[in-house]
Amino acid sequence: MRHTNRETTTQTLTRLIKAADRQHPITITALKEEKTEAGKKTGRLVQTTRTIEIYNFYVSNAGDILIVAMDRQSGERREFRLDRLISYSIHRTSYRIARPVAVEPKKRPGTGLATVTVLYPVDCPVTARVQLLADALAA
Repeated sequence: MRHTNRETTTQTLTRLIKAADRQHPITITALKEEKTEAGKKTGRLVQTTRTIEIYNFYVSNAGDILIVAMDRQSGERREFRLDRLISYSIHRTSYRIARPVAVEPKKRPGTGLATVTVLYPVDCPVTARVQLLADALAA
């Protein structure tokens, strides 16, 4: 298990992209906002552990890197903020949940989401893709 406080965001992102490329599921421990029974957010962060199958990354208007994945427990699409990851463990098995065909990032009223399109060759190494993503975020 790797702890995100012991590595840079770039190292974490590189490992997650590699796992997604190889279609290896990941068990993460992350912080999420607690919700009431009515579904309203309380603002309090609680720890959760999930096994996910990553299929996309994007950047919000606030500048947060979001991981889009299928949650093995619920079988539904979920988003996780990279900065809220506490630890993760990459499995050697393969994906087993069918992912959505074409999913657009959720539009949040009033704030919206900004996506960054980064084009790179298919055979581009993961480290080069991370650098291209970092350059796109800086722009």
